[in-house]
Amino acid sequence: MNKARLEAFSDGVIAIAITIMVLGLQLPHGAAFADVIRLIPQLLSYALSFTYVGIYWVNHHHLLHAASRVNSKILWANLHLLFWLSLIPFVTNWVALHHRDPVPVASYGVVLLLCSIAFWLLRRTLIAAEGRDSRLAKVADKGVKNGISIILYGLAIPMSLYSPLAGMAIYVVLAMLWFIPDRQLENLPSRT
Repeated sequence: MNKARLEAFSDGVIAIAITIMVLGLQLPHGAAFADVIRLIPQLLSYALSFTYVGIYWVNHHHLLHAASRVNSKILWANLHLLFWLSLIPFVTNWVALHHRDPVPVASYGVVLLLCSIAFWLLRRTLIAAEGRDSRLAKVADKGVKNGISIILYGLAIPMSLYSPLAGMAIYVVLAMLWFIPDRQLENLPSRT
């Protein structure tokens, strides 16, 4: 199968998720600076979620760039990832309105955890299709950051129930961890 359709569809879903998030931003109720200050939690939630969606888009691009083919298992693994990414706008808006409440912050973490697991599954599915000796397997097989992320999300979710701020701090740290690109995967030549 041609991977171009998979990439185009994924790009479209990710673009729609970002669009939904930006459309969820409230306008200030007045024209004063104080009216904008009241929206800082919402703007910070949007910025963090935009960063996460961007990180997934970049890493998704690098993975597919290195793949030579797709099959039905890859299509379903990709849809699984897109499903969880499509829920980011929902939890973003919920956290923006209730950033001090444990359940919305923990729910945000649950969606991020499930995105991370889905990305791990997509990576494993791509490696299985390419083969254990493939160049993709050699650079993407370790998944250390992905594993660390899953563990830290797993810790942050229950922590959020006691301290929403601590949970959000872990989500920010994880975004910063992923913001640093994987040079091996990034520099892998294209397989088209």
